[in-house]
Amino acid sequence: MDAEQAIVDDCVRRALLEDLGSSQLDPDADVTSRLSVSADLRAHARITAKARGVIAGLDCAVAAFSMLDPTSQTVCHRRDGDPVKPGDLVLEVSARMRSLLASERTALNFLQRLSGIATVTAQFVAAVKGLPTKILDTRKTTPGLRVLEKRAVVAGGGTNHRIGLYDQVLLKENHFACAKPLPYVEVVRRCVAAHPAPVVAEAQTEAEAVAAVDGGASVVLLDNFPPGPSLQDAVRAVRAAAAKKGGKVAIEASGGVRLDNVRAYAECGVDRVSIGALTHSAPALDLSMLVEERR
Repeated sequence: MDAEQAIVDDCVRRALLEDLGSSQLDPDADVTSRLSVSADLRAHARITAKARGVIAGLDCAVAAFSMLDPTSQTVCHRRDGDPVKPGDLVLEVSARMRSLLASERTALNFLQRLSGIATVTAQFVAAVKGLPTKILDTRKTTPGLRVLEKRAVVAGGGTNHRIGLYDQVLLKENHFACAKPLPYVEVVRRCVAAHPAPVVAEAQTEAEAVAAVDGGASVVLLDNFPPGPSLQDAVRAVRAAAAKKGGKVAIEASGGVRLDNVRAYAECGVDRVSIGALTHSAPALDLSMLVEERR
């Protein structure tokens, strides 16, 4: 089992146990199904799309069904990253009826949540089509589901920012404030000298952006610059400072980015735009599961 599958299984198991109110994966903990459905009954069900979007999280749904019924048989008619429209068949599953009903909500919760993230990401990616700007996520994810949600961003055509606090240096406003009286440029230099990974430095002003380049940052994060002249000026200043040093620096914009203005940010010449709303505000994609056969 690879590391990502282990994360999927852990997340799905915890969700099932939460719903069952049990310490074991026992579908009979679903009191409604236990009282109304025969133990030996099997069923066939279909998950279909009820809205346009992009699918993500299929492996979570498959895991939910198989954990409560190892004999379940699942056929995915879409792959993560595939577009869907109302009526499209996404997945079919055959399993014991009690297990199917007990795992239904967990399977749909993951599918709808992750597909919603993939759908919103795809909308942002489409908004900057034709420009070289990448759409990035952030750490504004549901606690415990970060890996799954960041995979959904990739399914929607986006790019992952750092996964956590451990895999990248990202100096933000509070870091610089707490490091005073050390100058901004010196804080950047110290991090660049001490850590092998690229250093991202957040800049609130054009002067800080240039100082980030002078300090050796690989990425300058222009935070809360509205699209327009101020952002364009900062981009030009960063490019000029990097050229003077004989190197290249990536420029990122963040803060206040919406679907209706993301292209304006991209047209200012930034290399990437990071958007917390990809994960913290994505509405769930409408999907439904209907039992079609009893056996």
